[in-house]
Amino acid sequence: MVSTTNKHTDQITTAQAAVLVINYTLGASIMTISRNLLEAARTPDIWISVILSGLICFLAGLFILWLCQRFRGKTLYEFMPEITGKSVAYVIIIIMIVYFITMSAYELRMMTEVTSDFLLEGTPRWSIIMAFMWIALYLNVGGINSMARLNEIVLPITLIFFMVCILSSLNLFDIKQLRPVLGAGITPVLHGIMPALSALTGYEILFILIAFMKTPKQGIRALHAGVWIPTMIILITVILSIGVLGLYATANKTYPTLTLVRSYEYQGLIFERFESLMLVIWIMQMFTSFSIMHYAASLGCSTMFNKKPNSLLFVTLPLIFIVSMVPKTLMETVKLGEMLGVASIILFGGFPPILLLVSVIRKKGMRRK
Repeated sequence: MVSTTNKHTDQITTAQAAVLVINYTLGASIMTISRNLLEAARTPDIWISVILSGLICFLAGLFILWLCQRFRGKTLYEFMPEITGKSVAYVIIIIMIVYFITMSAYELRMMTEVTSDFLLEGTPRWSIIMAFMWIALYLNVGGINSMARLNEIVLPITLIFFMVCILSSLNLFDIKQLRPVLGAGITPVLHGIMPALSALTGYEILFILIAFMKTPKQGIRALHAGVWIPTMIILITVILSIGVLGLYATANKTYPTLTLVRSYEYQGLIFERFESLMLVIWIMQMFTSFSIMHYAASLGCSTMFNKKPNSLLFVTLPLIFIVSMVPKTLMETVKLGEMLGVASIILFGGFPPILLLVSVIRKKGMRRK
């Protein structure tokens, strides 16, 4: 498969690669992660599940990194035929394209649900979806460097707001809500790993980013930041949700993170209550995730059909729109996200070690130094 992108001009730095991985991970899942974990584990020990999941994601990311560094300057779409042969590669690539299209649709639908429920009540969902799609299209036409620059603007805003939320929650936090540690044993913690892994998937985008990096050898830095910063954010979110709201309230709220932000206010500030500001910031965060997924799907199609990525950006948009309208309710959308999380673990946690082993056995790519 021939590269259809100019990686010599459309390059990103190590910091930009890290920011893209972080923003890709911090999508819609942050709004519901506490509830999803409690539904699976039913214990305050879910914070341990998050830490274990972060370790697993980092190990999975290492295999992706080692694999990509054997094929410098190529994305997974381009070097997979060298490892498996064209027939098998086409099947896997099609599955990956379907995954990214469905993930794009999920992020888009969750972004629309939040916008429709809290900011633009009564607005038809299809109109909100189309507005976000066309804005993302305009961004993605500029290439991966344009996306990286936007992500560099959005992420600091998100992190600053997150720090404000942490400091504001401390006077309401009750550590007794997190005790006893391992009171129900280790089994509930293991039950919580799967939803935590689903929320932390994002390392897979390194399959594309490594090929565009100016210094691919520094990919390990992007992996560290891309895994551990989202892990810390989700870990703190889960701990604060339980410590402030309690176990029962966290498990029964649709958006426990939003409820957490609603639990405190400041008199005399422009924003006395922070939920409106949080919604705007997290819609931007979900938008960046959606745009990266849309680009990944289009890049896969462009590599398969040997076309320029910009033309395939237009082709994939109708498919994303159709899939995003399939779920009838919010719960169906959440279930779709859970299934995509499992698919991501299988696709990007299971395949890379196998591909790496095959590439070593068949002596494909460059040896790691």
